[in-house]
Amino acid sequence: MVVDPGQLRLLALIERHGSLTGAARALHLTPAAVTQQVVKAERDWQVPLVVRGPRGATLTTAGALLASHGRTVEEASDRAEAELAALLGHLSLRLRIGTFQAAALHLLPPALTALRHRHPDADVSVVDVVSGRGADEIVAGRLDVAIVASWGTPLAPPPHVRAHPLLLDPMVVVLPDDHPLATAQPADAELHLEQLADASWVSILAGHAAREQFHDAAREAGFTPTVRFETESYDVAQALVGTGIAVALVSRLALTHAPGTTHRELARPRPYRQLYAVTRADASLTPLADLLIDLLRDVARDITTAWETPAPEGRRSSSSPHTGQA
Repeated sequence: MVVDPGQLRLLALIERHGSLTGAARALHLTPAAVTQQVVKAERDWQVPLVVRGPRGATLTTAGALLASHGRTVEEASDRAEAELAALLGHLSLRLRIGTFQAAALHLLPPALTALRHRHPDADVSVVDVVSGRGADEIVAGRLDVAIVASWGTPLAPPPHVRAHPLLLDPMVVVLPDDHPLATAQPADAELHLEQLADASWVSILAGHAAREQFHDAAREAGFTPTVRFETESYDVAQALVGTGIAVALVSRLALTHAPGTTHRELARPRPYRQLYAVTRADASLTPLADLLIDLLRDVARDITTAWETPAPEGRRSSSSPHTGQA
């Protein structure tokens, strides 16, 4: 028997859309033409493949088996189409970027400005993507570059995805500006987390990697934190600290210098998050991705240098950018 890839793809489309009509639309055919193709496929394979009902169509066990191979055919067809488009130059200037808010505010804009100067005709788009979904969006082909964060442990990307390290973002303690630890020591003195064992805390919501890292750090410091407030946003956490009712552990990149707050560095070893740019392992179809990563690394070095530069005498450091969510 000669396998007809078109029949396999047809079954995959029927499975996806749940009807012959939906498959017909996807193939730009009439329902009658699709019905004829199904009849021919069942004759060729000598087994029932589709069960038609009042609410659509479902596949038999044999049909589902063939449909699984049809998905492979469809994916190969999509890849071939994408590669051909790249060959013709349609994808060479397209760059789809996903990022979380901190990077979108302070890491990405200088890099995009530099990229636009080099390629003013670049077709660039940016969407908000939480760190945990970035690699999945790359695998699905919906993004070309995703900026993601990992809290304290190296990122382990899935197969065929590459993670490019960008920035180590240390955690700092944000205190009410009248807190004893904010006023009793020099502004550049580092704190030990155990000095805040009795404090009330604002923390990132349970279940987030940042929250797990916070509890691990507290446990290593010998205490269980009293969490009075939970939020998804570092901005909200710092605003609450400004009321004087709690303290917070916040990413250095996320400092807002909210009214009524100050921040203190933690003594080493201190918690941190690692920022990465994630791409497909083979990014040959998106040549702008490699350029963007180089530019992001330049911006990351500038940010790190600003953090390490001592503030002028009598001033607290204000070089940290402002961000929102964790």
